[in-house]
Amino acid sequence: MATTATLPWHAIRRALAIASILLLGLAVAFPAYAADADAAKTTPPAADGAAKTNPPAAGAGDIDAEKLFGAIVKIATRAIPGARSADSLGEEREGTGVVIGDNGLVLTIGYLIVEADDVKVTDAKGRTLPAQIVGYDHASGFGLVRTAVPLDAQPIALGDSGRTAERDPVMIASAGDGGAAFAWIVSKRRFTGNWEYQLDSALYTSPPAANWSGAALIDREGRLLGIGSLIVREATADEPKLPGNMFVPIDLLKPILADLVREGHRAGPARPWLGVAADEIQGHLLVTRVSPDGPADRAGVRAGDIILGVGPDAVRTQAEFYERLWERRRAGDEVPLKVLKGVDVKEINVRSIDRVEYFRPRSTI
Repeated sequence: MATTATLPWHAIRRALAIASILLLGLAVAFPAYAADADAAKTTPPAADGAAKTNPPAAGAGDIDAEKLFGAIVKIATRAIPGARSADSLGEEREGTGVVIGDNGLVLTIGYLIVEADDVKVTDAKGRTLPAQIVGYDHASGFGLVRTAVPLDAQPIALGDSGRTAERDPVMIASAGDGGAAFAWIVSKRRFTGNWEYQLDSALYTSPPAANWSGAALIDREGRLLGIGSLIVREATADEPKLPGNMFVPIDLLKPILADLVREGHRAGPARPWLGVAADEIQGHLLVTRVSPDGPADRAGVRAGDIILGVGPDAVRTQAEFYERLWERRRAGDEVPLKVLKGVDVKEINVRSIDRVEYFRPRSTI
């Protein structure tokens, strides 16, 4: 009887990776938005008649696919019992990590490791190894773990996310099925999240990739440009509105990497954190959730309240709120909020904390 052989997921992923790298090489010569091919046809030529794109100085043909995808690993974590983050992130989490240093140092997106007690890394050869948390940075969203024994992988070089531009071709590399996806950078702009999080210049790509959590954003020279954080409905700033992914730029890691490895957090005072989620709704900053037993909760802020100001300054957007919250303040400082409760305006003083203090302690291997 004939039998059908099946390839392990890492072998399939490697084959897809090679195909994606070939496509990335083609994109160097023929850049366009994946979802708007007609727009590419009308792209005006540069002054010398060449296509208006970045020069293919060291193209994707120079990328060693085996080495590149040897550095893409799977991360699986289990939260500690009673984790405060379990309601929003789940007790079990999976995503991608990228080997960026010797001795098994892996970069990922921080929400995969928040309050995680059990961390495992599966390498490109299918080996699963225990790992410990090295560092987490709430301001950027980066997380670092290290495997118990060194990985047989060559670290990926860090790229220059600040020099990227719209229409640059990129590859999104992730662990598990799918492996690699071809995309373009479609915008670079501010990102704000209602969990007291903001990036001044996030990287947005399209078309969207399904396995975005911790995924590696790779340039055409095989260097790391960012780490996947979210899938978004509007990756483009202008029309047409295209769905895509948001990546945390790798340039944010460079000045804090040594501190994260050495201390587990960035140097200097931590940002004040209140534990309040507020969304922009009809020109108002509406509180949609308050972290149980967090600073805002203890001070009396409730879901349904409207934040009108921080101290003497009025706020209407998340960006305005965070700028007023973080400027000249550090964790532990008292933050005066002006809040509309029903028809009454209240002054509420919230004693801020470092966000990591809110999470329950974890053990390490």
